Amino acid sequence: MQCDLLIVGGGINGAGIARDAAGRGLSVVLCEKDDLASHTSSASTKLIHGGLRYLEQYDFGLVRKALIEREILLRSAPHIMRPLRFVMPHDAGQRPAWMIRAGMFLYDHLARRELLPGSETLDLRTHATGAPLKKNFAKGFAYSDGWVDDARLVVLNALDAAEHGATILTRTCCDSIKRHDDHWQATLRKTDGSIVDVQARALVNATGPWAASFLHDTVHGRTGRKLRLIKGSHIVVRKLFDHACAYIFQHPDGRIVFAIPYEQDYTLIGTTDIDYHGDTDRVTIAAEEIDYLCALANRYFAKPVSAGDVVWSYSGVRPLVEDADDDDSERASDVTRDYKLALDTDAAPMLTIFGGKITTFRKLAEEAVDQLAPLLGNRHAAWTADACLPGGDIFGNTPNKRAVKEFDAFVCDMQRRYAWLPPELIARYAHAYGTRITRLMAKRSNLQEMGENIAPGLFAAEVDYLVQHEWAQRTDDILWRRSKLGLHMNADETEEIVEKLARHIAENRNRSGPDRTAPDSPHRIDDPV
Repeated sequence: MQCDLLIVGGGINGAGIARDAAGRGLSVVLCEKDDLASHTSSASTKLIHGGLRYLEQYDFGLVRKALIEREILLRSAPHIMRPLRFVMPHDAGQRPAWMIRAGMFLYDHLARRELLPGSETLDLRTHATGAPLKKNFAKGFAYSDGWVDDARLVVLNALDAAEHGATILTRTCCDSIKRHDDHWQATLRKTDGSIVDVQARALVNATGPWAASFLHDTVHGRTGRKLRLIKGSHIVVRKLFDHACAYIFQHPDGRIVFAIPYEQDYTLIGTTDIDYHGDTDRVTIAAEEIDYLCALANRYFAKPVSAGDVVWSYSGVRPLVEDADDDDSERASDVTRDYKLALDTDAAPMLTIFGGKITTFRKLAEEAVDQLAPLLGNRHAAWTADACLPGGDIFGNTPNKRAVKEFDAFVCDMQRRYAWLPPELIARYAHAYGTRITRLMAKRSNLQEMGENIAPGLFAAEVDYLVQHEWAQRTDDILWRRSKLGLHMNADETEEIVEKLARHIAENRNRSGPDRTAPDSPHRIDDPV
């Protein structure tokens, strides 16, 4: 297999670069050793935001860049993103009110804002968001940002890349790679042991927390920077409030923690920020982190939260970039979330991605391809700022405000169109697939044509779609990344449902065959595991 660009890493940066490069006409191969978004990219706080707290670090450039991207992204994928209002209760023992108001004023005006309302001061004694809080919080501040389904964001970028001709290989590790003057020779190994040999004119190291070790172990390269691995953990509890706003809480140690409405019935609380030196393939929350998040929630909420209330938790490792001569004395929460692109052209080009945050992934990808494309004789202009992600083209191919503001009307329209299914199921489909709901529902007009009801809210038709079009190969791919249905499953039925789902996935893949190419998408489904 020959290509212009080999991308190692199927997180948000790798998928975003694959999409941008393929859309400019470059031939692209992306390999990911696990599932798409298996690690850091599905372990975020699920926010598209400028980063209000980064203003205290005077990181105005990062905040402005992220605020600009926030507007672009909300328009491009209104099905997996949505505006979200945040409330910060004022704690008199923390940042003074004048400082918070000044920061929010700056946050409102650092970049052009068309979709989201500005900040305001709230009387929590009368405002609905004050009801779940302790009575000593009488004053608060509200501002706007965005929420995103982070794992689906990665999948949609990979899907768009594939539909522009990229080859996406999941469950495929880069076993070895050798650099030549004008190309890279790579050996990729799938989980079944089969080998794919790739010759690429350029290489992108988008391995996230593994970026430095990939350079050292595989490419024998050196960098002028080091990665500081920071673990961020989140907990999920039964919902603590009924309104649609989120909270941003100040901790006495200076950190910020969010409490966000999640999956209708839950509240998501996070994140922590601690240095991590363990196995990056096996990252789990520590008891101390659970206690930390519960203690902060209890500082503000009237209803107490304890470790026993945690129904799910997840952790990820963020690769934050530092200069090689920096020490580790700086607090983890204060290390910049901005990214660095390291281009090496001593022989065949290699671009290594250091750092970054999910909000700025599109801009990172654009800058990465801007650097690589001319080296490969490609002069096509950047394009993703004016293109919808798959399913986001509700009112045309060009991103627009109407799709954000009228998304609820789109949901209602789909519920009327598929009235023979429960409205809450169609709402989930609309948010997950956007306009591609019509592909999922193609040639189906009644409940029987949806196939087996594998689990509550999960029909065989959706499993078939995810296997054939979105690289789903295992039960976790479907229950925890393509959806969060695993969170809603009854514990007593989980084992039976997982077995039934695994059996259906295997039957689907065997029926399709390893070389099936989906009729409406040019990407190939990998060999069965």
